[in-house]
Amino acid sequence: MSPTKKQGRVVPGPGDVVVVPFPFSERRGQRRRPALVISKRAFNHAGHTVMAMITSSARSSWPGDVELDDLEGAGLRVPCRVRLKVFTLDNRLIVRCAGSLSRADAEAVSSSLRKHLGVAGPDQRK
Repeated sequence: MSPTKKQGRVVPGPGDVVVVPFPFSERRGQRRRPALVISKRAFNHAGHTVMAMITSSARSSWPGDVELDDLEGAGLRVPCRVRLKVFTLDNRLIVRCAGSLSRADAEAVSSSLRKHLGVAGPDQRK
């Protein structure tokens, strides 16, 4: 599902992969990184979106990490996983929408969210 615009801001939907600024914990500054939208568009229209981190790091794993299979559809260039580091971000900070998860990847992330956090996820595309 593609994001909509509200007053010039991106309003993404569940399963969208967006690019957002992430701060570094070990140094000053930030870099643009992909994140997965897990909140419904109706919630996101209020100006904030709930997301999960997407990382290419293979050095460590977290409970609930989900390897993504359809990288091209998600707009990702290297092997990545969704990490259940969940956060809320002001929609004005969303740089762009990179792509969307495939149905299979969205179902895998949703299963992980239910199992580890007790919540639904991006396969609830309403």
